[in-house]
Amino acid sequence: MATYSFVDHWHFDAPLDIVWNEIADPLDWPAWWPSMKRVEEIEPGDAQGLGALRRYTVKGALPYRVSFDMRTTVIDAGQRIEGIASGDVEGRGCWTFSADEKTTHVRYDWMVETTKRWMILLAPVMRPLFAWNHHAVMRRGQHGLAARLRARS
Repeated sequence: MATYSFVDHWHFDAPLDIVWNEIADPLDWPAWWPSMKRVEEIEPGDAQGLGALRRYTVKGALPYRVSFDMRTTVIDAGQRIEGIASGDVEGRGCWTFSADEKTTHVRYDWMVETTKRWMILLAPVMRPLFAWNHHAVMRRGQHGLAARLRARS
C-alpha cells in the first residue's frame, strides 16, 4: 500500500457554530463541495451521529474517482470530528475546529493508505500528483463552503 499524510487548513470569517454545522452534516456536502460527488448514509449512528457509517465518492481534478466508507468514531461538538475510512483508501480523518475573535479555523488531518492496485503501483511516480489532487479537492471544498457561508476564507 502507498501511505499518505495530509494536513489542510481552512479559515472563515464566520462563527464557529455555523462552520461546524456545515462540516458536521456530510450528507449535504455535495451541495457546496464540487468534488463530493455523492455521500450516502449506510448507518445513521446515535442522535449526535457517533457511529454513523457513510459512503463518500470523490472526484478531484485528475480523471479518477475514489470511494470509501467512513465510520464516525469521535464527535466533540464544536471541537473535533474523527472517523475511520475503509475502501479505496484506508485510514483516519480528523476535523478540528477553533476560533478567535472573528475567524473560525478548521484543520483536516487525513492519514490514509491507498488500496487500489493501480494507485499502489503508480505511487512511486504519481505521489506528487496524487497529493496535488487531494489538495485541489480540499481547496474546492474551502471555496465552496466560503461561498455557501458568504464568508471570506
